[in-house]
Amino acid sequence: MPSSSSIRFFYEDVSFKLDHPQKTIDWLTNIVQQEFSEISFINYIFCSDQYLLEINKSRLGHDYYTDIITFDQSDTSAIEADIFISIERVIENAADEKVNLNHEIRRVMIHGVLHLLDFADKTKIQKSEMRKKEDSCLSLYRFKSQ
Repeated sequence: MPSSSSIRFFYEDVSFKLDHPQKTIDWLTNIVQQEFSEISFINYIFCSDQYLLEINKSRLGHDYYTDIITFDQSDTSAIEADIFISIERVIENAADEKVNLNHEIRRVMIHGVLHLLDFADKTKIQKSEMRKKEDSCLSLYRFKSQ
């Protein structure tokens, strides 16, 4: 079983700090194990819109804002990845979806992990399946018990 240190959180140019980091690590690790995979490392980098836009432009050639970019660095069966998340986009998403920030940040976090587990969201059907899987994973977090 991977150690807690295999999932790390970094903050670039934002004042946001993830609440309940150990609970989040345990939750993510459990989901990955349920999908019969393991984590070598995942680095979550929480940042601003501008920071992520620059990554989107320089690394992917895309000139638009996004809430998440996942870079899969795996060369084995274990997950190795950097996941960049724009806090500004997540705040906007939470307002649009009428959910609290803690819920939406974890939806985006698990969305990146699901991509690493080979879930896709290119088609309408895939998007629907991805949302169902996100909801299923979120139900395991137990927000009300915080």
